[in-house]
Amino acid sequence: MSEHRPRSEACARNREPILAVRRRYFATRRRVLEIGSGSAEHAEHFAAALPALTWQSSDVASHLPDLRQWIAMAGLANLPPPLALDVSGPWPEARFDALFTANTLHIMDWEHVRALFAALLAVYGPFNYDGRFTSPSNAAFDTWLKRRSPASGIRDFAAIDNLARASGLTLVEDGLMPANNRMLIWQSATTQAR
Repeated sequence: MSEHRPRSEACARNREPILAVRRRYFATRRRVLEIGSGSAEHAEHFAAALPALTWQSSDVASHLPDLRQWIAMAGLANLPPPLALDVSGPWPEARFDALFTANTLHIMDWEHVRALFAALLAVYGPFNYDGRFTSPSNAAFDTWLKRRSPASGIRDFAAIDNLARASGLTLVEDGLMPANNRMLIWQSATTQAR
């Protein structure tokens, strides 16, 4: 791995707006599992900003070597080594009281998307509404995704919300974020009652 870590302009642009939402919904949470941590930029930023929260990163096994190194270099007590996680396989035995994922639903096939829903779920990324793209850039991105993999593509909000409802979750926020993205937060009835 090179000493020069790849940086994402999208992460730099979206991390503060995501953090603002996270402060509201994750204030009483203690352990969050991030699905698809990528370069660990979100994990580092959120763990540093929310020191009372253990931020558990995860990704597919092939991404773990770089992810481990970046997390070790961060040196944050509440950012443990990442877990290998393929959402279609076994999930960690450890208990988490929230899940977070950024920019993953549109690159997963539908069965992987279905596997994500739990008690509190925060999802950041692009979504369609009423079967329509929210911007020309999202339409172009969807075309690129589908050329890359026919199972990929920007998901329709209604289909995702139906999955959440079928899992016993209720939408509590649908917020506009930078670059034609959304932050969607679902909670279970028992989580809302806390």
